[in-house]
Amino acid sequence: MLVASEFLPASVLPAMAADLGVSEGTAGLAVAATAVAGAVTAPSIAVLLPRTDRRTVLVGLLVAAMVANLAVAVAPGFAVLLAGRLVLGIAIAGYWSFAFGAGTHAVPGRDSVISTSIALGVTIATIAGVPLASLVGDQVGWRTVFGGAAALSAVGALALAAVLPPVPAHPSAGFTMLRQAVANRWLMAGVAGVVLVAFGNFAAYPFIRLAIEETAPGSTAWLLLLWGVGGLVGNLAAGRFAGRLRAVVTAAPVLLGAGLVLTTTATSMPLLAVGVVVWGLGFNMVPVATQLWVTRVEPERVESALSLQVTAFQVAITLGSASGGVLLDAHGVTTAFLVGTASAAAAGVVFATLRVPRG
Repeated sequence: MLVASEFLPASVLPAMAADLGVSEGTAGLAVAATAVAGAVTAPSIAVLLPRTDRRTVLVGLLVAAMVANLAVAVAPGFAVLLAGRLVLGIAIAGYWSFAFGAGTHAVPGRDSVISTSIALGVTIATIAGVPLASLVGDQVGWRTVFGGAAALSAVGALALAAVLPPVPAHPSAGFTMLRQAVANRWLMAGVAGVVLVAFGNFAAYPFIRLAIEETAPGSTAWLLLLWGVGGLVGNLAAGRFAGRLRAVVTAAPVLLGAGLVLTTTATSMPLLAVGVVVWGLGFNMVPVATQLWVTRVEPERVESALSLQVTAFQVAITLGSASGGVLLDAHGVTTAFLVGTASAAAAGVVFATLRVPRG
């Protein structure tokens, strides 16, 4: 629900922009606002809550997501919508920082399975949530979509509270752990690669509906579904081949870049469909691959390593969606996609040259 909520503006962007009286490029800042809050809070939330049971934190973050989605659903103007999206960003960043550690505490020694399972939530969100939101938004309005997300976030909070066992905080959680993680040069080089690949995706993703409608008007819902199907394959493949981590973290951004090029240059439905699938496959390998990468290169400070990965994602989402919006309004959707392609390719080069952390 957190990921579905983060991506909802991409599903309903034209209607949301028209209702709020802003341009589509400006409306894309609904994604950037979420990322700004995430970038600020991801490295600090463990410092602020060094001793709090992680189950309590995760449940509280889902409740915050419920409140955020409800605020967007009833927003009278763009300012209130942005405020709700900022709260959502805090919830997303905190959840990503703690979920992996909570999972490995519940099921020790299964890091690739835990990472794949968490990322499967991303895939489900994109397979079901994004296209479904597009269909529902077209039928009953974009506000209803966010209202539904608020209700389902509440259900998620209740389910997590019932199922997840208590997860005590790491004994050394806090500022010292974060400072030691930042001093790891291999970790920070990987974080730079994460920024590049996430920037590449999010310079384009908020505007995927616009790119699709340029070539295949009326086909948005099922092409978004194809993006999610490609994502499912990428998610599972990244977990399956986690033992070859350098190949996975290198291939993911390369496939992402190829998908972006195909999507924006396609002149026929079959080529557009291939581009969308490859895009979904490449990007959805990234969360699993980079999560495993940072936890293997910094195994003693997992929470801090993951918070830096989340910060990298959120900074890149902020810069990518904002830059993409500016490029869209000034030069069109193709330029935004090509800038994303170049950034993804650069990420592939970074990960190809880094030392491989061993599991």
